[in-house]
Amino acid sequence: MSVDTATVKRVANLARIAVTEDDVSRMTGQLNTILGFVEQLNEVNVEGVEPMTSVTPMAMKKRQDVVNDGDKVADIVANAPTTEENFFVVPKVVE
Repeated sequence: MSVDTATVKRVANLARIAVTEDDVSRMTGQLNTILGFVEQLNEVNVEGVEPMTSVTPMAMKKRQDVVNDGDKVADIVANAPTTEENFFVVPKVVE
């Protein structure tokens, strides 16, 4: 895949980036170089290679997916002017 000047101008317009004609020709070459490198990466055989989260093998720490109140109920309602059974009490605004 290669990029031409029309594509560079269109991408710059979509990204709302002002580019001059000199920048367009320079960016065309740079983008083609980047895409060439990506094409080289696509040629690498990665069959049987597991995805990595780190360069050193490690087990991810996982917590149980449980619903709880976070043990912060008292801290949360402490600054409220009025509470009732750990709920905020607010004045009625709908008649």
